[in-house]
Amino acid sequence: MRGSVFRRCACRDPETGKQYGQSCPKLNQRRHRTWGVRQELPPNAGGERRTFRRSGYTAATEAQGDLDAVRALLALPEIDDEDGRQRMGDLLERVAANREPLPDLEETRRKFRSGQSLTARITVGEFLDTWLAGRKIRASTINRYGRDIRLHLKPRIGEVRLDRLRVSHLSEMFNAIVERNIEIEEANALRRAAIEELKTLRGRERRQVARTAIAAMPPFRRSVGPTTRRHIRATLRAALNDAITQELITFNPAAHVELDPVNRPKGLVWTDERVARWRATGERPSPVMVWTTEQTIAFLDGIAEDELYALFHLVALRGLRRGEACGLRPEDLDLKGQTLTVATQLVDINGEIEENAPKSDAGNRMVALDVGTVKVVKRHNKRQRQAREDAGTAWVESGRLFTRANGEWVEPTWLSDYFDRLVKRLGLPPIRLHDLRHGAATMALKAGTKLKVVQEMLGHSSYALTADTYTAVLPELALEAAEATARLISGRGTKRTPGLTSGSHGDKASKAASKKDRKKSKKRQVKPTA
Repeated sequence: MRGSVFRRCACRDPETGKQYGQSCPKLNQRRHRTWGVRQELPPNAGGERRTFRRSGYTAATEAQGDLDAVRALLALPEIDDEDGRQRMGDLLERVAANREPLPDLEETRRKFRSGQSLTARITVGEFLDTWLAGRKIRASTINRYGRDIRLHLKPRIGEVRLDRLRVSHLSEMFNAIVERNIEIEEANALRRAAIEELKTLRGRERRQVARTAIAAMPPFRRSVGPTTRRHIRATLRAALNDAITQELITFNPAAHVELDPVNRPKGLVWTDERVARWRATGERPSPVMVWTTEQTIAFLDGIAEDELYALFHLVALRGLRRGEACGLRPEDLDLKGQTLTVATQLVDINGEIEENAPKSDAGNRMVALDVGTVKVVKRHNKRQRQAREDAGTAWVESGRLFTRANGEWVEPTWLSDYFDRLVKRLGLPPIRLHDLRHGAATMALKAGTKLKVVQEMLGHSSYALTADTYTAVLPELALEAAEATARLISGRGTKRTPGLTSGSHGDKASKAASKKDRKKSKKRQVKPTA
């Protein structure tokens, strides 16, 4: 195959702006040029021609040395080994495209003879960086992948060669994370105990010594829980699947590493007993808590004059997500048709608020509005128009339905903090803002709304997710189901003794039935003729 060493320069014709190339008048000057190499490569899988090119050499001998190295690599496969020649061409094509150093001849020879991939010599960290940069997905997912890579994967396995990554490496990584969790929890416990002890100390000097000791302790840190560990594994598994597609590796160890199971917390209702215990101990029965209908009404009544009342009303009754409520625009409302279209959401990505599409295709939906909610939104629009007039030129046109007092959009994180303050001010049992969405679903189910309708209202991607999340929340639903089942049985025509189930009527019923059968048998007997 043809190849050559050539000279080139980057001078341009001042009249045309085009490069002179080989016709540069200064090309014969010794220092006014660089050298390059050109070598034809075997065709790719589609039969297309390709060429190895590299330039920037300061001397012809340097360029010739690299050209000889390229030819030596091309000579490794036999003449009739089409697959081997194509693989070698793939390697050199990638090296030229990425401006990588030429691979070592002997190492490449060993890989080629053993059938290993010739292109899989990068580290896990390098591949993850390249993989993440090429992903065409929503910014929030990129942010989550990037966090997993930056905080966990690169520090622990980033230096391992991609083609040598094994299940044992990942098991060691996750074991190390668990051990680190123990250290974090112990440090948090020591700091918490020191803070509690500080509250009991008397004397300025003793308290100052205690404060100094606390300041020297590690700050409170969050441990890496089972769900986060599964996210880390999922990120690595997705990346390694792409590596297999690119034929960099043939095995995905992330698909085979075992992790502790994750028990998804079930939602619990703030019953009177749970509220009483919370007030006595301050402990929440579950991370996911849901208000009763009466508690939701108390919250909405308590914030009736708040400028964001309409936003909380929509979340509480129609189950909007936090980012969806913040991202609503005036044009998303059809008050005459009594509908609301969820088409955008605001998300916090590394401290920057960005507008994104809804969480999934199912999240892009139309939500029906009741007459009362339409009136609430109309009052909000009237109040916002007045606020805009009062602010004058200080008003910020954010294009959002719900805004801060000066027109700026409502940041999702700020909204959660604001909701917590409102709940605390009203003295209600604590829930997260997202739990208000759970409450909307459970109230709709309690009102008799079909589960499929609730799924569409919430924007869930699957019917099973809605069923698994919400049917076990309200005890009233389980009670109604039990009563309905009992009515089906009790509605049959058979008479039964109250309190007895089928087969439990006792000996009296059995004897009565036997006596009745004997009488019928005697009547059927035929008397003999005389």
